[in-house]
Amino acid sequence: MALNDTSKNLMLDALRAVAVWVSAHDGDPGTTGINELTVGIYGRETIGWNAASGGAIDSSTQPVIDVASGAGVYHLGLWSAETVGTFYGSADVTDEDFGADGTYTVTDFDISIT
Repeated sequence: MALNDTSKNLMLDALRAVAVWVSAHDGDPGTTGINELTVGIYGRETIGWNAASGGAIDSSTQPVIDVASGAGVYHLGLWSAETVGTFYGSADVTDEDFGADGTYTVTDFDISIT
């Protein structure tokens, strides 16, 4: 059975209501959210979403994540809470290593159902 955009939008709108925290990972998070940064100044940041359209959602904010010296950001994850919470999935991003404390800006986060 193929889903139409109405069905996909319904599911994505439900996801955007709960997946409101973005995390940074220095390895593949898998299905559980492992390899999340934990050192120094790091913490998850909130992310906002535009309403689903055409079977896709797009971030409406640009979260800025603090990253400690010596850490790397290779994946982003989506969570239900600032700490612990439910992990909803991840996206592979261009690797960025930090030689000094810095920030990683999530300029765009897109999710689609195909």
